[in-house]
Amino acid sequence: MNQKTPNDDDKQVAEVNQEALYRIFTIPEAPDSTLGKIEKHLSENLMGFLGEHIVAREKPLQEIERDFEQAGIPEDPQFVSEHTEFLLNKLVAHSVHTASPKFIGHMTSALPYFLLPLAKLMVGLNQNLVKIETSKAFTPLERNVIGMLHHLVYQQDAGFYNRWMHSAQHSLGAFCSGGTVANMTALWVARNQLLKADGDFAGIAADGLAAGLAHYNYKRLVVLVSERGHYSLAKAADVLGIGRRNLVAVATDENNRIKIDALRQTCDQVQQEGGKVLAIVGVAGTTETGHVDPLAEMAAIAQDYGVHFHVDAAWGGATLLSSRYRELLQGVEQADSVTIDAHKQMYVPMGAGMVLFKSPSLVKSIEHHAEYIIRQGSKDLGAHSMEGSRPGMAMMVFSALHVIGRRGYQLLIDNSLEKARYFAELISEQDDFEVITEPELCLLTYRFVPKRVKQALKQASAEQVEQLTPHLNALTRYIQKRQRESGKSFVSRTKLTPAQYFHEPSVVFRVVLANPLTTNDMLAEIIEEQRQIAEKATSLRGALHTEMRELGMVIDNR
Repeated sequence: MNQKTPNDDDKQVAEVNQEALYRIFTIPEAPDSTLGKIEKHLSENLMGFLGEHIVAREKPLQEIERDFEQAGIPEDPQFVSEHTEFLLNKLVAHSVHTASPKFIGHMTSALPYFLLPLAKLMVGLNQNLVKIETSKAFTPLERNVIGMLHHLVYQQDAGFYNRWMHSAQHSLGAFCSGGTVANMTALWVARNQLLKADGDFAGIAADGLAAGLAHYNYKRLVVLVSERGHYSLAKAADVLGIGRRNLVAVATDENNRIKIDALRQTCDQVQQEGGKVLAIVGVAGTTETGHVDPLAEMAAIAQDYGVHFHVDAAWGGATLLSSRYRELLQGVEQADSVTIDAHKQMYVPMGAGMVLFKSPSLVKSIEHHAEYIIRQGSKDLGAHSMEGSRPGMAMMVFSALHVIGRRGYQLLIDNSLEKARYFAELISEQDDFEVITEPELCLLTYRFVPKRVKQALKQASAEQVEQLTPHLNALTRYIQKRQRESGKSFVSRTKLTPAQYFHEPSVVFRVVLANPLTTNDMLAEIIEEQRQIAEKATSLRGALHTEMRELGMVIDNR
């Protein structure tokens, strides 16, 4: 925090309030401060190119590709100033302004200003976290950050962390480049734990998957997750040799949460067919709708079947920082492993994913050593991670946790969730828009529906909805694409099967309201911009109304 007030001992302390949080996202450090001097050279040429637009200069991707089409490595060197000018004009000018308060389509947001000069410091130090010899103090710092996040999830006592946080033979988790590698690491641990050494079988790490299945007499290994599970789990199933067909999607309810009865039935079916459930994955903040599975109930099923329980909280994990909304993730503390991405709702740069393990000994199943690196008995972090060379991204998280603090994060999280609820109410008040999925966290979906069509849909049959939906989908795609191309604001789109429309595949707008700089007025402007774009889609709207007439649907012309 930037704002300071004197306390009883005449010392200055950081305040937690709306103004202080706003300042760290918008105002750099004082020019004469150490950070300010570093920041000035780093960013003085950046924001001018982006300005008020999502992309400052609209240019087709094919034209941009021409600036990066030379496959040969340059023979001669180039002046730094000349090359920097090229980057500013050809790269920065056509980058996406993810910090814009009107960029509300993805899970990328504004960054606090103090992280910019710290990032330069991190790059300059160029620490490699695979081993102590190339990281020194960065290694205990990273273990400390993992310990903080582990405590956030599992809330063990001080003695637990004193014993395990810096233990060479154990680990409370691992930093990863993102949620994909974090999820993969969790399932890697689960696989190696299940197919561990036994008798003449040396374990899957030594003898391979086929030998493991044969030794334990399993026909296949299966990972269960809801229909809203992240695509990274399919990648993990592929890489770990499980097979994508063995990542089984379990049905969800009308709120996009996994059906507990269906989960239990699937576990029974896998066992009856001679398979083994490797892991059950709960989702805490689905990518498409932001919903949270019933984690406590899933944990109970995992325990009943003796299955590894993993929670993918890459998006929603930061909600635990809010004492008000922590209960939305009730049951996460029962998970054997948890994925959290700090580069999402913890507001640090890309590349700060984490996987956390409830038991410090779980990572023994994936431990690797080498004589020249990550030696036996060392505290090298590479012994318990999938990735080798890694930058010191934990420094960014460490600094954010200290400068913002849990109370500061709580304010950010609370504001985001309440902003999403406000936007849902605003959409519901419109006679030509409708909410498709209500926000549980700070993510929701909606779509534009012309007033007369919206009225008619209330009494529409399944057959009528089936005929109308392709026209509404085309209209949604048109609006989303034109809004993106205009460069003033951005919302993403996805395809859902909403229960209220007989599970007909429907294209919808998807918004993520994590940026603390997004205002209610801006949200109203985004709605109005979409309405104006829709008014220009005369052919699409005409085809929609023609379809309604052919279906014999009543149209109120008032």
